[in-house]
Amino acid sequence: MMRISAVIPAYNSAAYIAEAIISIVKQSYIVDEIIVIDDGSSDNTLAVIQGLSGNIRYHKQENRGPAAARNQGIKMAQGDWIAFLDADDQWTTDKIKKQLAGLTRYPELHLIAGDMTEIDEDNSVLTPSVLAKHQLLTGFIKDQGRPITDALSKLLHKNFIPTGTVLVRRDTLLAVGMFNESIHYGEDLELWAKIAAYYPISCLPEILMLRRLHNNNATKASAAMLIDSIEVMQSLRQTISLPLIQQGLKPDRLVADAYTALAYWYFNLKDYQRARQAAVASLYEALTWRALIYGLSACLPAKCLMILKKLKTLF
Repeated sequence: MMRISAVIPAYNSAAYIAEAIISIVKQSYIVDEIIVIDDGSSDNTLAVIQGLSGNIRYHKQENRGPAAARNQGIKMAQGDWIAFLDADDQWTTDKIKKQLAGLTRYPELHLIAGDMTEIDEDNSVLTPSVLAKHQLLTGFIKDQGRPITDALSKLLHKNFIPTGTVLVRRDTLLAVGMFNESIHYGEDLELWAKIAAYYPISCLPEILMLRRLHNNNATKASAAMLIDSIEVMQSLRQTISLPLIQQGLKPDRLVADAYTALAYWYFNLKDYQRARQAAVASLYEALTWRALIYGLSACLPAKCLMILKKLKTLF
């Protein structure tokens, strides 16, 4: 009998965590335990949890971020398989049942994820299918839950794995080192990539989760995200360089492209010094025209840049 542990990282989550836990308790396939890692909350998250039924294990720690919270949950878990859910999201009723059916068809899988719907604070649907939004749904419908060919390459093109849909073997998580706690943005992609490098994974073309979008969790592009993206690619180059090459990817180019994205960000902010620094770092990793253009452009006088931007709008 497969034992499943659900891990929920929580930080000041009193407003939504009851719905998250209830969505696990009401699963058509019973989850063996729900582990809530309270990451230093100062609200009444604990009081809300204490008012709920279910096999809930609660652990509070100082605030260290969601990666550290999930890792603590993995360490505490007694199940053979781990499922994740953020405290402001919800699973669909048959989430686990559908994944177990997929594992029955393809028992070689080590990780199985799925599609999600985005909702607002009032549970109204914003995006029915995130896979469809990114033009990925048709491909996964064709796959029908089979192990994904060249999954690592596809993941690094577009991360198609929402963390809250994941069901993954606990021993696999431990084997690849769990979540990288030094990375605040993209630590999920880094982990899924390390798993996909060595183990079969799949993504079901079915809605397994409702992800709530609100002001506190809105994903906004920032220099910090782009800097962490560089760290993600550097980590993958160091840990899974051979699988990357085997799937037609150039590890140095991945790092270079991450630096180029940062150079572009700084260039648009007119922070030309940092743009030059990022472009030079990119060119040090791999010679690309984009990095060269951003680096040279960032050296031009402001008036020249204004003229070039005006010309760009004419063509």
